[in-house]
Amino acid sequence: MKKYYLLYIVALLSFSAFCQENDKSTYYLIRHAEKDRSDTTNKNPDLTIKGQERAIKWSQVLSKFGIEAVYSTNYNRTLQTGKPTADDNSLTIKTYHPFKIDMEAFRKETNGKNVLIVGHSNTTAAFANKLIGKDAYPEIKDDNNANLYIVTVEGEKISHVLIKMK
Repeated sequence: MKKYYLLYIVALLSFSAFCQENDKSTYYLIRHAEKDRSDTTNKNPDLTIKGQERAIKWSQVLSKFGIEAVYSTNYNRTLQTGKPTADDNSLTIKTYHPFKIDMEAFRKETNGKNVLIVGHSNTTAAFANKLIGKDAYPEIKDDNNANLYIVTVEGEKISHVLIKMK
């Protein structure tokens, strides 16, 4: 039953993604995949093999949405998480700073597009909340690499959903 519910949501979102009008923007926000925690002094670790597999899985899930831009913080783990999706869509990853981003400029730049945003446990939900305009989602736990936040902005209308993947 749970599997059919997820398929229904993916089909519904896929349909809406391909039927977009010019002022409808859809943002897909994920936290980076599993990072290598073997060296606690390394502030910029790569993904583990499991993380690389998850990054590919994300690209497969997101392939249904016609991603037109990929944004990532400038860290190995986030860039590596976004790379399969960017490669599959022949896109260059654009980097952003989660605490210094100009949301008005970002919204203008991404208006009418389907956008993947890759962040961190302390930035992904916060970014979704900025797009929504209220605190709808709490910070992600450090061991959670499976949340997919989908925020759709169409004029003044904003809708959002959180899907927990495996």
